[in-house]
Amino acid sequence: MAEVTVVVNFTKTARAAFNALVGALATHVPDPRLHITVARTHQALDDILIRASTDTYTVVLWSFYSPQFNLARAHLQRIKLHTDSPHIIHLAGGVHASAEPHQTLRAGFDYVAIGEGERIIIDFVRALLADQSPTTVQGVAYLDDEHLRRNGRGELVDLNDFPPFAPQHHLFGAVEITRGCIYACKFCQTPYVSKARFRHRSVENVAHYARIMRAQGFRDFRFISPTALSYGSADERVNLDAIETLLSAVRDAAGPDARIFFGTFPSEVRPEHVTREALRMLKKYVYNDNLIIGGQSGSQRILDTSKRGHTVEAVVDAVRLCIEEGFQPNVDFLFGLPGETPLDAEQTMTLAQTLAQLGAKIHNHTFMPLPGTPFKRAAAGTIDTTTQDAILRLESHGQAYGKWKSQLQTAQELVHIRNEDT
Repeated sequence: MAEVTVVVNFTKTARAAFNALVGALATHVPDPRLHITVARTHQALDDILIRASTDTYTVVLWSFYSPQFNLARAHLQRIKLHTDSPHIIHLAGGVHASAEPHQTLRAGFDYVAIGEGERIIIDFVRALLADQSPTTVQGVAYLDDEHLRRNGRGELVDLNDFPPFAPQHHLFGAVEITRGCIYACKFCQTPYVSKARFRHRSVENVAHYARIMRAQGFRDFRFISPTALSYGSADERVNLDAIETLLSAVRDAAGPDARIFFGTFPSEVRPEHVTREALRMLKKYVYNDNLIIGGQSGSQRILDTSKRGHTVEAVVDAVRLCIEEGFQPNVDFLFGLPGETPLDAEQTMTLAQTLAQLGAKIHNHTFMPLPGTPFKRAAAGTIDTTTQDAILRLESHGQAYGKWKSQLQTAQELVHIRNEDT
């Protein structure tokens, strides 16, 4: 029987994914022949692989978003120059690998995990522990003489069956309370990886992990959700009772001095969900004095063609209510969406300026054609000079921020990567 060492190629952007994957392994594969280590730097990963034993399998876990694919590919190629061995297995997962498995495998990764990873990594490691090939594992893709072979997608999981992090390996972080999203915006990868329906972690389960974090000395508690005020709901309706029950339970579990962050990074709220009742309820429990609101465009036409599912007026109303109830609204805008005309861009910039005058901060982004989305074949997002100048003026007054400039370049890179396979 074999031994397996799982090496987490830890990156900040994949922190939540790795926390969950290591937690799944630690909980569901309690085998003394399984060893888990975390490499937090490139040098640490190099050192681990150089010392890797030829008597065991060493599985390196990779997870990256589409804008990071080129960096991950270059890193892998550099590693393989001096640590290439049949006993070292590079397994890539995440939204890009799931959407583009052939491209990811051609970059040099040995296997790809398609879809949700908890069950895949458990079955993958169990196969290796039994000295069996992981090629039959559901959700695993690989190359066979340059031809893509895939075993469907990973199983959609019940969040309550898996921990959100791995206390056994001192990996803690935000608790994922909802996976999947019914709104299926055409530019977003979330609903196309985790399906367009909500799956919620139970209140009891969230409180359990809040107690674990508190026992470890943590005071700040954050949550992962594609739309925070959808917790406890199966559709477009807001279930404030469910949200209040959740926050109250976390408060009881974490203690009176705990700092609860809800509706801020790494989650946001939809503008039509922002009501006076909701804000006043949040005020009773949350520490954050700001909310992230997904506005995206000031053009109703663009909102409709992107399947956002809300109106421009809802964004304005949400900002007004936040200001009145003592929350600083941070509004996301996405410039260069497919089909955007100069008039659409002008309407979006006008809305951003109006909201800034009301007291909002504007978080600007450039559209990127992300694999796995309905807009994956769209042109790279662009921002005309007039709009760029207007954004810069808002930034100079402290009313706007964002990585829209670097995203202009990243959008072009994504198109180039996409064209490599055509």
